[in-house]
Amino acid sequence: MFRTGILFGLVFFASAAIAADDVSVEEGLRIATIGGCHDCHTDGFAASGGQVDPEKALRGSQVGFQGPWGTTYPANLRIVLSKMGEDEFVRYSREIKTRPPMPWFGLHAMTDNELKSFYRYVKSLGEPGALAPDYVKPGEAPKTPFIVFAPPQMPAQ
Repeated sequence: MFRTGILFGLVFFASAAIAADDVSVEEGLRIATIGGCHDCHTDGFAASGGQVDPEKALRGSQVGFQGPWGTTYPANLRIVLSKMGEDEFVRYSREIKTRPPMPWFGLHAMTDNELKSFYRYVKSLGEPGALAPDYVKPGEAPKTPFIVFAPPQMPAQ
C-alpha cells in the first residue's frame, strides 16, 4: 500500500511537471487568465466575473487608462500577434517595454512555453477585429471613456 502511494505520487508529480511544459491553446487560455491579460484586453471580462467571451477575447478596449504618461489603451492582441510568428512573439515578449499600466515585466518572467501557449491561444480566437484607440499624449483630451490611473494628489513628503 505504501509503495503504491509513493508510485502514485511520483507519477502525479512527474505528469504535472510535464503538463507545465506543454505548449497548447488550453495552456494559453490559462496563462491569459492567471496573467491578467483578459482583465484589460477583453471588454466585459471583470464585469462577467471572469467569464471569457470568445468573441471579445483579447480584442482590446475603447476604455483608456490615464496618468502622467498620457492615456493608453489595451491593445487588440489579436492584431498584434497576427503580424508575427510564434518565435518572433517570444523574442518580442522578452524585449517589450510599454507605457503604464501594462505590466510588461510579467511577459519577461514567462517561460518560452508559456509565451508559445499564449500565442497559440490568441491565434485560435479567430478574426482580429478593429484596432484599439491610439495613445493620447499628456495634456490632450481622449475621445473615449478613460479611467484615471494616478492619484489626484501626491502626499506631502
